[in-house]
Amino acid sequence: MLGLYVGFIPVGLGLMWHPFLRRLGRTGMQAVLALTVGLLVFLLFDTVAEALELIAAAASVYGGAPLVFLVALLAFLGLIAIGSRRKGAAESRLGVAYRVALGIGLHNLGEGLAIGAAFALGEAALGTFLVIGFTLHNITEGIGIAAPIARERPRLRHFVALAALAGLPAVLGVWIGGFIYSSLAAAIFLALGAGAIAQVIYEVGRLIARQSAEEGAPLLSPATFGGLVAGIIIMYATALMVTA
Repeated sequence: MLGLYVGFIPVGLGLMWHPFLRRLGRTGMQAVLALTVGLLVFLLFDTVAEALELIAAAASVYGGAPLVFLVALLAFLGLIAIGSRRKGAAESRLGVAYRVALGIGLHNLGEGLAIGAAFALGEAALGTFLVIGFTLHNITEGIGIAAPIARERPRLRHFVALAALAGLPAVLGVWIGGFIYSSLAAAIFLALGAGAIAQVIYEVGRLIARQSAEEGAPLLSPATFGGLVAGIIIMYATALMVTA
């Protein structure tokens, strides 16, 4: 149940902003897509930092930091190869949303591991703070998942699937962290998440560039720059809830 409250439910709440996003104009849509990039940029750096911290706690025989960057690079290139096979704008937007959810899901697996380990070690206060912080974090991430499909009308099953893909890994993480915690495994999952997040930043950036070209607008307008900065600030503010 704890994993549901941390992952699935808050991501679902974030996805509920989809009807509001549909009413935005061109400038607003560009700002929201840039907001998504800002969210993901912060999440990328945060994920890499967590993975490096965890791999440092594992035995040096596993390779340390180079292993993290190698796994992240392979995940990035693998997802680029898979994404290149997709055709059509509508399919691409929904595909981007699923890849955003996948990257966030891998990150949430790492968050679940941290929560489960905290409670397993008897650090209830730390575990509670992590739950509160990660819950707020995941609401904003749900908005980021909804942004690429703001101009589409996916069926309800897609919203459920997106929330499950992004949120349910936290449930698995809590269980694993509570019973069999491994710094190496957590670092590898976070490295996979970092690679997936980097690939999504690339995909959403392409969406912004394509939309700007179609409408004859500059790529880096005040709206896109403001959205990018706002996304980073929002994620930083919610991350403070975890480290407070």
